[in-house]
Amino acid sequence: MAFKFENLQVWQKALELTDEVNTLTKSSFPKEELFILTSQIKRAADSVVLNIAEGCTGQTNAVFKTFLGYSLRSAIEVVACLFIAKKRKIINEDDFTMLYNDYQSLCKMITSLKNTL
Repeated sequence: MAFKFENLQVWQKALELTDEVNTLTKSSFPKEELFILTSQIKRAADSVVLNIAEGCTGQTNAVFKTFLGYSLRSAIEVVACLFIAKKRKIINEDDFTMLYNDYQSLCKMITSLKNTL
């Protein structure tokens, strides 16, 4: 693997989850949400992955911690979007619970990595 971030389990998990979010939006989200909630949740999920990568590559620990903070906030934004989607009956309880738990786990991973720096 060419880049340092590729070896990070937290980055790999975030990449897996952004793909799950993308799949969910394609299968469940209505067209009228395309430029609203669909766009927001996809951008937030992608932002988690991108901030981990950007922060860890050639940066100091202090800078990496800052980017992990951005990544954590984006993960929380995904969770908030999941609540909105559930409230609007766009996603079912099973999809909500699965992604909620996965993002809760990812947030713990990000926080743990941040605390080790």
